[in-house]
Order: sequence, then C-alpha cells, then structure tokens
Amino acid sequence: MRITFPHLGSAYIPLEEMINGVGHDPVVPPPNNKSTLELGSRLSPEDVCLPFKIILGNMLQGIEAGAESVLMIGGCGPCRLGYYGEAQKVLLRKAGLDVGFLSLEPLGKLEGGTISFLRRVFGPTNPARLVNAARLAWAKLAVVEWLEVLALSTRPMEATKGTSTQVLNQWLNAVRAAQTMGRLREVCRLAADQFEAISKEKDGETHLRIGLVGEIYTVVEPFANRNIEEHLGNLGVEVVRTISLKRWMEDHVFKRLLGLSYVKELQKWAEGYLSGSVGGHGLESVARSIRLARFGLDGVIHILPLACMPEVIAQGILPKVSVDTGTPIMSLVVDEHSSEVGIATRLEAFVDLVERRHYASV
Repeated sequence: MRITFPHLGSAYIPLEEMINGVGHDPVVPPPNNKSTLELGSRLSPEDVCLPFKIILGNMLQGIEAGAESVLMIGGCGPCRLGYYGEAQKVLLRKAGLDVGFLSLEPLGKLEGGTISFLRRVFGPTNPARLVNAARLAWAKLAVVEWLEVLALSTRPMEATKGTSTQVLNQWLNAVRAAQTMGRLREVCRLAADQFEAISKEKDGETHLRIGLVGEIYTVVEPFANRNIEEHLGNLGVEVVRTISLKRWMEDHVFKRLLGLSYVKELQKWAEGYLSGSVGGHGLESVARSIRLARFGLDGVIHILPLACMPEVIAQGILPKVSVDTGTPIMSLVVDEHSSEVGIATRLEAFVDLVERRHYASV
C-alpha cells in the first residue's frame, strides 16, 4: 500500500521510516510551500484554520504523487483537529479522489477506529519487524529533535548567518538515510562535532532567550509560522521549545498507556489563571508561559492559527500572565494571508522591546 501523510516539521523522517519498516510504501509530499497552501485552500471552507488547509494540500500532493491511502490522526473535541480527517475525506471524495483513509483515533476509542487502523496497517507485519521499525523510527524522531535544538542554541552565535541551518539540513538528510542504530549514534557524534566547529561571533557572550508556546502545528511547522525559529536566531535570540511531536507522543500516548496524567502538572502551573483543559494546547500555552517566565526567560511568543478556540482562550489570559510575571509575551496569529515580511517586522519589534527590558534590568 502506498501511504501519504501531512507534514509536521521534520516528522516526515521517522514517519517515513515507520511506514517503510512495516512493509508499505511511504509517499512523502513536497516540503510545504505556497502551492501546498493554494491547493488546500481551493477545496477548503473559507473560514477553516490554516493547519487544515495546509494538511489538505499535503494530501492532494501525495495523491498526485501516486499515494493510494492517506494517514491522518483523529481525535475528539473541543479542538477541531479530531474532525479534520472526516471533513478532509469528504472534500477529497467530492473532488473525485477516492483514496483510502487511515485515521488513527485516540486510545480511548480502542473498540472502534484504533483497532481497525492497527489491523489495516500492521496486520500482515511480522512482530519482530514491527518492533524494529518502531524502535528505529522513535530513535530517528529523538535524533531529529536533538539536532534541531542544537541548531537553535548555535544559530544566535554563528558568525556567518545560515551556517547552522545548512549543517542542520545536512545531518537531517543523514538521519533520513540511516538504516541502523549504530549509524544514528555516529550521526549524533559527527553532527555535534560539526556544530561545535561552527565559527562563533558571540562565543561566550549572553544572548536573549525566548520561549515558543501555542498550537502544536503552527509552532512546529516552519511554513505555517514563516520560519520563526530561524528569524529569531538570526536576530541573536536562542529559541526555547516547549512543544514537539516527541513530547506530544510521550504525554498523549505513553503516559496514558501507563495510566499517568500530564495534565495535573500543567494545572498546577496555571493555577489562578486556568483551572483545566480547554482542548487543544490551550492549557499548555498558559502553564508553559508561566513556567518559562518563572525560570527567567526574557520573553515568550504564543503562536496560534486564526479562529483556534483553545488558543484564543489562552490569548485572552496571557496579557495578565505577562503583567504578573513581568515577562513580555506576544501572541502571533497566523493564517494564509500572513506574510514572512510582516511576521519578521513584528519579531524585530518584539525582540527590540525584550532587549531593552533585559538590559535595563541588568
């Protein structure tokens, strides 16, 4: 079976490995770009959020490249993500594209969609092969995110702008090609050495540190946020991530399997501002903004797609968090009309504000 799936940052690398490892043929869509958004927007309702449109564009590009089935996660409210797959399936079929749809539902629906999904995707797979595929895919996810964090900490100090991004892309390609755990360990060692060797302009100097919170897709997918991490790095800012696919898997899959809750810790941090989950990453955005502020970060940027209900609730709370903690917090709303130039201008103004406050307090 030829399976395509939507992009989420560099998650295509472990996803491709997993699908290939269980005996299917992964069809990776082209990197997200203007054409992806235009394709998805043509079939989407006008008022639907940016992630929906880009994801639908990924599906269309994957189908055009020969995919027979689409892999998509499901879910349940109040975040609309849980309804994306069903709505996108209808839109694709209305467009005359009768492809298979593999929807991975939450663990709470084991009697329905999840069991059906597992049988369709993993049914014919030898158990040992399945374990090996999952192990290598998980290792690739961990290495990919480690490399990206390494680039985030190096980029503000690089003497030649773009060097860290170039090195990062080189080693992401090496991770994608790796077929053994030994090769992944070698990639880690060689990549660490190469990042360390990057010529530093501000080596040993302090630099601003700004955390990113918000809706997972618009935080993790660089096309959706117009390469915010790279822009901030080029302004001499170290970006601190609070959300990633690996962390999402640990919180929403592994902890649930073990009967553990990640929500209680978030509620503790958000006490006095938000008492419980509002769907999506609304609670996380508030709790992690408070945590970042109390751990001494210089600022926080909250990224959300237009009309995202959970993040709009967080957006209304964060100004009070900013006043109470004395930490600048900016909400950045993105949609298909957001331009890279416009976002870059807002980032420059915010960094200037944070920098003046930082040095005034030193």
